[in-house]
Amino acid sequence: MNLPEFKNLDLSIARARIALSLIAMLSLYVDPSTAGGLFHLNAYALTTLLCHLAYSVGMYFALSRRYADWNLQVLSTCFDLFFATAVAFITEGQTSASYVFFVFAIIAAGNRAKSRPIATVTICSVALYLLVIIFTQGITSVYDMRAVYLAIAGYLIGFFSQQRALFEAEVRELETRSERQSIARSLHDGYVQALAGVNLRLETCRALLNRNRPQDALTEITELQAGVAREYDAVRIYLRSLAGIEQRPNAEFAARASDPSFEIRAAFNGGSLLGEHILQIMLEGLRNSRSHGLANQVRIEVREVEDKVSITIEDDGVGLSDSSSRPWAIASRVAELEGHMSMHSDGSTRLQIELPNS
Repeated sequence: MNLPEFKNLDLSIARARIALSLIAMLSLYVDPSTAGGLFHLNAYALTTLLCHLAYSVGMYFALSRRYADWNLQVLSTCFDLFFATAVAFITEGQTSASYVFFVFAIIAAGNRAKSRPIATVTICSVALYLLVIIFTQGITSVYDMRAVYLAIAGYLIGFFSQQRALFEAEVRELETRSERQSIARSLHDGYVQALAGVNLRLETCRALLNRNRPQDALTEITELQAGVAREYDAVRIYLRSLAGIEQRPNAEFAARASDPSFEIRAAFNGGSLLGEHILQIMLEGLRNSRSHGLANQVRIEVREVEDKVSITIEDDGVGLSDSSSRPWAIASRVAELEGHMSMHSDGSTRLQIELPNS
């Protein structure tokens, strides 16, 4: 699989392989139990480790110039096992460095969280280590248990690698589920409500046409068209953000980063349908102050006045440039409920709504 993330992972392993060569060379040089004693490295060990260092550097440059493919992975695994066996031959003893080389080969083979390569390399490592014992110390050597320990290490590496893969899959599933819920909530609370507002506004236009008031219907349609255009731009920006496409800053949506403080005072009685409309109006007013008004503070008050419900939404934002920018989603709900809405915008915005409570 030619993926850039795997290439970066393989490059990290290649760098670790270079470090392993240098550290192994240094450890054998200062190991007093080796054949040459302290601060000495015999010719066989030095030659083997220098060859391993050359292989490690060559593999790093090969991976840095191309994506890691399956053939290169198999080749590096074979070389890792070969050098681990060679190190076992020349450093067999109580402080042999071969165990580290075998474990490195197992880990490198399973770097993509697959259990089958780990099991295969573990079996090969154990078999090769047993061959080293047979040809150097005999089958009854005191080092026979090292093959068992190597098999246990391979099993643990494979087990934890598989568990990590399962855990990462579960985390990705939870993240996906959370993102889906967030998208569903945004669509429901934002754009679905906007579509509901369009439907209500169209119904108002239809009623005006039935009453032979074409001019008023044309005004409603003009405002509806402007509102739909704004929602269209908002949907486009939202979809581009989901796709990870960078947005150009513009004046209309620069205020979306603001997070004003708010104060809500509400005390009213009425039917559930009226209550739903009032809550949606309050929510839409708060969103407008945050997204378009560049406000620092928003105040919403809902109270009963005789047989009506009065809603006041005001903020200290920049206000609206013209009357065509009035909140059409709120206006559609007010029109459906046969209420009245007035708006004052002079450096700030004050929205006054009266709805019949019957």
